[in-house]
Amino acid sequence: MADVNRLVFSIIRFLEDQKTAANLSDEGVEGLEVAIQCLESTYSVSTQDPQQVKKLSVPKNLLDIFNSQLSTEPDAEFDSLSIHEPTPEEKEEAECLKNKGNEFMKAEKFSDALECYTQALKLDSHNSVFFCNRAAAYSKLNKHVKAIEDCEKALTIDPQYSKAYGRMGIAYTALNDHESALECYRKALELDPTNQSYQNNLEIAEQKLKEEAAKAGFGLGSGGGGMPMDFSQILNNPHVMDMATQMMGNPQMQQMMSNMMSGFGGPGAGAGGNPEEAVEGGAPGVPGGIGNILQIGQQMASQMQESNPELVAQLRQQMGRPPNNPDGSNDADSNPGSQQQ
Repeated sequence: MADVNRLVFSIIRFLEDQKTAANLSDEGVEGLEVAIQCLESTYSVSTQDPQQVKKLSVPKNLLDIFNSQLSTEPDAEFDSLSIHEPTPEEKEEAECLKNKGNEFMKAEKFSDALECYTQALKLDSHNSVFFCNRAAAYSKLNKHVKAIEDCEKALTIDPQYSKAYGRMGIAYTALNDHESALECYRKALELDPTNQSYQNNLEIAEQKLKEEAAKAGFGLGSGGGGMPMDFSQILNNPHVMDMATQMMGNPQMQQMMSNMMSGFGGPGAGAGGNPEEAVEGGAPGVPGGIGNILQIGQQMASQMQESNPELVAQLRQQMGRPPNNPDGSNDADSNPGSQQQ
C-alpha cells in the first residue's frame, strides 16, 4: 500500500501545481480542489503533513516521471521556423520564457522548464542559449539523444559556445560513449580553459577510456585495471620481442595497422590528420580514433593469447595482474560505478 500512497501523494502534488500553472478558470480550479479532497479522504494522504511529506515524497515530480518514459517526436516544425526572423517583441517574450524555464530548472520541474524553452524557441529559433538550456532539461529527463541534438543545433548557431560542448559531453557520458564525451570536453576546454568542471569531466572520460582499454586487452598493468605501468619489463623480454616480430610479419596484421593509420589521416580528419579538429555540424568527430586502437589491441591480445598463452600468463603475473581464468575472465575484475556531474 505504501507505493500506492506515494503515487497518490504525487498525483495530489501535481494537481496542486496545476491550480496555479495551468491558467484554468475559476470553475476548473474548483474542480481540481474537489479532486484533491476526494483523494486525500479516500487514501488518508495529505501534502501538508510533514511526516507524510518525508515518507511519501519522490525525487521527481509526476510530470517529469511521465515525460521521461515517453518517446519524443522530432522537431519538424523548427525547420520552417529557422527562416523566421523574430521581432523585438518576440525576442523579449522568448527571453521571459527562458527565464521562467530557468526558475523551473532550479525548482527541479524539468518538464515545465522544457516546455518554456520550447515555447521560447518557437518565438526565436536563432538563439543558441535556448537550445543549450533545453538540452539541460532533456538530460534531466534522461532524453540524452535529444540533448545531444539540441547542443548540435546550438553549436550550428554559435560554434564557439563552450557550454554546448560541455553539456553534450555530459549527455554522451550518460550514454556510456566516453570517447565522444572526451572529445566534447576537450573542445569545451579549448574554448574555456579555466573551467574546472570541464577539466574534471575530461579526466573522468580519460579514466573510463583507460578502463575500456584494459578490458580490451591492454590491461597488463597494475591490479587497479589501468594501463601498463612499466613497458620496459615487456620490451626486455626476448620472447615478447620474437612474438612481436612474427606478428608484424603477418600480412593480416600489416593490413590492420595500415587501416588504423589511414583512419587517422583519412578524409574528415583535421589539418595534419588531427582527428580532434574534425567537426561536422558543430559536433566533434574522430575518424579512426581510440576506438580503432582498442580494436587493434584487442585483436593483438587475442592473437598473443592463442599463440602463446603461457607467455601471456607470465607477463600478467610479472605486471601484477591475476592470470585469466579458463573462460577468459579475470578473477578480480573491478567495475567502479560511473561518475557523473
